[in-house]
Amino acid sequence: MPTTRGWAAVGAALALVVLWVVFGEDLLFALAVFLVTAVIAGTTYVRLAAPRLTLRRVVNPSQLHDGERAIVDLVLTSRRKVYRVTIEDEVHGLGSATFVADRVADGDTMAGRYEVLCRPRGVYRVGPSHVTIGDPLGFTVSTSVFGIEDRIVVYPRIENLEGVPTGRGQDPTTNTSRASFWHSGGEDFYTLREYHQGDDLRKVHWPSSAKRDELMIKQLEMPWQSRAFIVLDPRTEPHATTESFEQAVRGAASALHHLFASGYTPTIWMGAGNGTMVGNTDSYRSAMEQLAMIKPSRGIDLGHLITRLRRSGMAGGVLVMVTGKPDTADLSAMQLLSQDFYRTVVMSVAESENEVILGFARAGALVVRTTPEGFWSAPWRNAMEHRWSTASAG
Repeated sequence: MPTTRGWAAVGAALALVVLWVVFGEDLLFALAVFLVTAVIAGTTYVRLAAPRLTLRRVVNPSQLHDGERAIVDLVLTSRRKVYRVTIEDEVHGLGSATFVADRVADGDTMAGRYEVLCRPRGVYRVGPSHVTIGDPLGFTVSTSVFGIEDRIVVYPRIENLEGVPTGRGQDPTTNTSRASFWHSGGEDFYTLREYHQGDDLRKVHWPSSAKRDELMIKQLEMPWQSRAFIVLDPRTEPHATTESFEQAVRGAASALHHLFASGYTPTIWMGAGNGTMVGNTDSYRSAMEQLAMIKPSRGIDLGHLITRLRRSGMAGGVLVMVTGKPDTADLSAMQLLSQDFYRTVVMSVAESENEVILGFARAGALVVRTTPEGFWSAPWRNAMEHRWSTASAG
């Protein structure tokens, strides 16, 4: 299609024709014919000289946390001489980058790099790239799509938490502040269960899967005190602002990262199913990606979901509940779930304490509270120092 310069050339040609009619000067008519011919020739050129390009994109890293920066490298190789090359590569929702070359010869390579500030959390599509070529005079252009679509996964921002709760083993006379590394291997076969998102496919029991026509996982016996369960309240009701919900998501991500790095095998629940068990790096990434995409929901019956969740047999050493300004539904959920866990912590995004927060404390839970603009690390550390052992679980 014609560029701005091309349309200007067509307009100039029409003006020259008018002048030719008025003055009868043949040179004006010849110049008008030249301009129109140049635009038509340029249009034919860009249609016939379709670019033969190979475009490769590398995103590093493709998985990162809110506020970090990703580097995107583009490498374009042409197998035909092309003029006025423009490459536009877009990270949908975050911005785009444009690279321009006056001419790329046959066999030449064109390389470009740009940086993306990844904020806020989410999953972003990258590309495909739009490559525009023009005729030598710049009267017309043609745009084609090259390359594949990549993606950038922006996890919630995490904070480095210090200290873990003192756990207790099956023997009530035995305490431990070190979780056993269940996800490091060496366990005995325990039972079979249905596949959950994030499970290691290497643990699929294929004979049972074929018999039942659904994936079955070999459940390995896990030390009781190594289990942790993180509940992120997905409702909109406890959050007065978007910032409050985002702070809760960051709290859940920080707790997941901390407990997994400390040797626990945490399961995180965000309102659906039985949650995602994090026993290896792949399942950790899967859980973090779910946190990257989670949105608050309205009208959820939290009590019903928690009652059904408890029937699945969730139990272990540590329960972490993450919410905003808690309500009675949060208190009931905590009281129900905490019966199956030795230690309970509630992470609350609230400007001040309310009666429900005091109810958590009276029920034996440790409350870690921050504001939507605050941080989790300091109140978590203070809570560990005053109530629990700060010995590393790893």
